[in-house]
Amino acid sequence: MKLFTKAQYKKLLANGRESAANPNTDHRPVVKLFTPDAAATWLLTEIDPEDTNRAYGLCDLGMGYAEFGSVWLPEIMALRGHLGLPVERDRSFEAQGRISAYIKASQAEGRIVEQLPAMA
Repeated sequence: MKLFTKAQYKKLLANGRESAANPNTDHRPVVKLFTPDAAATWLLTEIDPEDTNRAYGLCDLGMGYAEFGSVWLPEIMALRGHLGLPVERDRSFEAQGRISAYIKASQAEGRIVEQLPAMA
């Protein structure tokens, strides 16, 4: 499975260009990636237009906390869980809010929270 659809890739790049022009931009996650046989999850908001191997988003490697930062896409594509399954894209994921709302909710839970509180 590809990590992104063509439309998602275009949106991730557009968000990256917008963030380069305005670093205070608070995007909605475009795509959710996860390991089906491990505990890692990523909510990606953008791809660096200067280095398209680097994406940004909320990352949870299953260690009891999630953090916003950059990820190296070739590493995600090479990653395998304990059964050897590759990272997948959640085809049904639709962002409920901006990444800042996911960051706030995830800090309280110690993991990525997909269902945002009603006031997010």
